[in-house]
Amino acid sequence: MGFNWNEFLDLACYLAGQTSTVYSKEAAKRTSVSRSYYAAFCSARNYAKINQDFKPGQAAEDHRRLRQHFKDLGGIWIEVSEHLDDLRKWRNQCDYDDTVPDLDRLVLEAIQIAKEILNCCR
Repeated sequence: MGFNWNEFLDLACYLAGQTSTVYSKEAAKRTSVSRSYYAAFCSARNYAKINQDFKPGQAAEDHRRLRQHFKDLGGIWIEVSEHLDDLRKWRNQCDYDDTVPDLDRLVLEAIQIAKEILNCCR
């Protein structure tokens, strides 16, 4: 059987301080991967906007456009682009797939990669 998607709402309520509902470690780990992506994406987007003349369109397309922006810059920014792509893929897995193979590894890698992106985009 796949993941019980209702647990994300339980976790959301818990994080909002609205309940003491117990949620699974899987729900917390999936959320960790997802939030790692958004921490990296939003920080990188803001950095590129302020320092590299990136013009976000306030649309879903910005995720692809930001990766392409960094790729076009070359150098270390190619790695940032690739890392953002990895994080996005993992976030999509955690947010949409009923099962996520090797979730523990994804959590650790997502957090580490997000930290690396944040260090580049200071």
